[in-house]
Amino acid sequence: MDPLLLLKALILGIVEGLTEFLPISSTGHLILAGDLLDFNDARGKLFEIVIQSGAILAVCWEYRARIARVLLGLPREREAQRFVINLIIAFIPLAVLGLLFGKAIKAHLFNAYVVATTFIVGGLFILWAERRKHRIRVETVEELDVIDAFKLGIAQAFALIPGTSRSGATIIGGLLFGLSRKAATEFSFFLAIPTLGIATLYQLYKERELLSFDDVGMWVVGFVAAFVSAFIAVRGLLRYISSHDFTAFAWYRIVFGGIVLWTAWSGTVSWSAG
Repeated sequence: MDPLLLLKALILGIVEGLTEFLPISSTGHLILAGDLLDFNDARGKLFEIVIQSGAILAVCWEYRARIARVLLGLPREREAQRFVINLIIAFIPLAVLGLLFGKAIKAHLFNAYVVATTFIVGGLFILWAERRKHRIRVETVEELDVIDAFKLGIAQAFALIPGTSRSGATIIGGLLFGLSRKAATEFSFFLAIPTLGIATLYQLYKERELLSFDDVGMWVVGFVAAFVSAFIAVRGLLRYISSHDFTAFAWYRIVFGGIVLWTAWSGTVSWSAG
């Protein structure tokens, strides 16, 4: 296996893991990183799909006891049943819209200019949301009802636009809908499991002709890097939100998006135009 290719896999795995659960858009960062590393062809896109499973496993590992409790209680416990129903309901909007418009979105919006713009717009939206007075009516994930779940699903669907951030849309939507910071963040973690899991399996099936045994080494490196970095990011975010809001992430998005647009305008970096 080419050492340079393994290095690219390591970098992209770290990028995926660190950004998947933070409100800064993993898809956007992977598009930009793929541009810089010249790894944004069909093979690179398939690789990005494969390493998502590393990030999913990190959440499953972090919440393994809670997930096991839900699965074991599913046949008889109403709380476990309600939890799973809420995840299904929240997953539906993105799934339906993704099937309807996913191909067009990838064809026209998966480029550095759209990502940079949505970075900035999303950052401004987070600043606005954080300046509003929060009226908390849902303290924990277990208190969510089906209406809350559906509204969070609608919020998550905005992440179909690259650079928006799936976790960011869900978390900030949760804050606007009256969830506590912890409840909104944890629900975004749990919702990632069916959302990313099903999307990964679906895309692997669609792109199965690109699967090659020769790429296994690259996938393993990316998977492990994504798992470790995602685990660190999840733990870090949970500690962070106990005493901070999301303003720092908003400013990061705005500054980073501005840098990308400036480098494109000045010709410093030749970003892909889609």
